[in-house]
Amino acid sequence: SVGMKGARTLQQLSLTVKRSLHHHPPPPPLQHSVGIIGAPFSKGQVRACVTREPNVDSVCLGCAVKDYGNLTFENVALDEPVKGSKSVRTVGSANQRLSEAVKALKRDGHTAVMLGGDHSLAIGSIHGHTAAVGPVSVVWVDAHADIHTPLTSNTGNIHGQPMSYLLYELQSKVPPLPNFSWMKPCLSSRDLVYIGLRDVDPEEHYIMKLLAVKAFSMTQVDQLGVAKVMEETCDYLSKKPIHLSYDIDAIDPSVTPATGTPAVGGLTYREGIYITEYLCQTGLLSAVDMVEVNPLRGRTEDDVHSTVSTAVDLLLGCFGRRREGNHLPDYSLPEP
Repeated sequence: SVGMKGARTLQQLSLTVKRSLHHHPPPPPLQHSVGIIGAPFSKGQVRACVTREPNVDSVCLGCAVKDYGNLTFENVALDEPVKGSKSVRTVGSANQRLSEAVKALKRDGHTAVMLGGDHSLAIGSIHGHTAAVGPVSVVWVDAHADIHTPLTSNTGNIHGQPMSYLLYELQSKVPPLPNFSWMKPCLSSRDLVYIGLRDVDPEEHYIMKLLAVKAFSMTQVDQLGVAKVMEETCDYLSKKPIHLSYDIDAIDPSVTPATGTPAVGGLTYREGIYITEYLCQTGLLSAVDMVEVNPLRGRTEDDVHSTVSTAVDLLLGCFGRRREGNHLPDYSLPEP
């Protein structure tokens, strides 16, 4: 089956990455203790989505890794649309579970990695992060702004809405929804930066201008270059812990085709990696979401391999792998 094929590909990949990691540990200031949560959930969108992405060990780059396992989510029976939004009860309860898991992981002192699933999971991931550590800055790397309210969305898919649930400034625009009573907004629009936007709906554009959200669309990436974009991003954000929410469709679909809503004209592989390297160097990276990797959407095995291996490389960039190379601080050349 396609699912089995996807799982086999992921296993092979994780073995390759595990071997490479063994030889490329990061320098000590960047050694992290990483906690990983798998969130195989796709009810925030219509298309069946990803199970778990790279094998947990593939991210460990000389870090101490604790695997918190895959969360299990129940489907709510008779989950009829509410105010046009689909699967609201299922998405609400899944995010509550994820929020609790991320909160526990952060309280254990780890850097959080949440492997999605669709981008509706950012609701629980960011909520749980803030519940544990207080206010955070969010760097949202994505082709899409995902800032529709339930009432502006044309599709009713909640993976296009998570930001409206999280922002204080939009609280009055989001109606009370079943299984979301646990959720209170936890992010100020001043603490949000978008990178990679190129498929933004008019309603979303209006909201972003209304709230004066800092956004580097692909136009700004082209104009300034990714180095300047990252410099300006970190100058703009205060020194709060950083939550990086990375949608694999931010990268151009020529590189990461196995995703649900590809948009042409995206970040190159190199630009995508640079973003993670830069955020790693700040020392502020506190949580990472890697979402919308969907082996079922790859037309070929190569499509799946390219998408998943890019996701792995992005995570490795977050945790200290440098393209210039790494070596252990106590390494010395063998004596003849």
